[in-house]
Amino acid sequence: MNLIQTRDMSIHYGEEVVLEHVNFQISSGEIVTLVGPNGSGKSTLIRALLGVVPLSNGSIVKQEGLRVGYVPQKLMIDKTMPLSVARFLALPGQAATGETDVVMERIGIVGLQGKQMADLSGGQFQRVLLARALLARPEILILDEPTQGLDQPGIAAFYRIIEEVRKDIGCAILLVSHDLHVVMSASDRVICLNGHVCCEGTPQVVSAAPEYRALFGVGTGGTLALYRHEHDHDHSHDHTHDEAQ
Repeated sequence: MNLIQTRDMSIHYGEEVVLEHVNFQISSGEIVTLVGPNGSGKSTLIRALLGVVPLSNGSIVKQEGLRVGYVPQKLMIDKTMPLSVARFLALPGQAATGETDVVMERIGIVGLQGKQMADLSGGQFQRVLLARALLARPEILILDEPTQGLDQPGIAAFYRIIEEVRKDIGCAILLVSHDLHVVMSASDRVICLNGHVCCEGTPQVVSAAPEYRALFGVGTGGTLALYRHEHDHDHSHDHTHDEAQ
């Protein structure tokens, strides 16, 4: 079942064409990673899916009552405003204390309740944002470049948490990544965007696609590196939009 589907979606800012004729869908339990160069329309696509950006053409169809958890690229917190982790997670007060405790333990941020949001490290801050998104009990979790600004160990740790969350609660995941050579091993599909969908498929297929290589080159053999496990070697749907051409 498709949770979200776009149909011939286009977005223009005045005379500027940001996205054109995008057909995209994500199904229940699916993990999709979205990659593309700066200015390719990745964040615009996410904002459109969230209903923040109006469409110029086309449509977006969502499953009725769809629960969405969202982790933004960044969130500015005024250092002069007292806002503890506990208070931030309580906004807007939907989750019970017990549920919050369970989510904090799952994400690995137990003990941070009393800390000020402005005093958190980059990795801690992103985990708190993830915890807040999970309190929405999402059927789909959307993450817009959530590891921006983290070091490599922090990036690896965050991706491992995402994989564990998906296994625990079974939600679909849409991950926008600026880490061209780091894609979750469990990804069902990678979509390469550059104002339109250039190609899509498993990480192996996309990394070999001419469209991907034209955008990102072959500096590391043209491959997307994976955090792999022994059970992740069998991928069943290798395809691109352009294989038949």
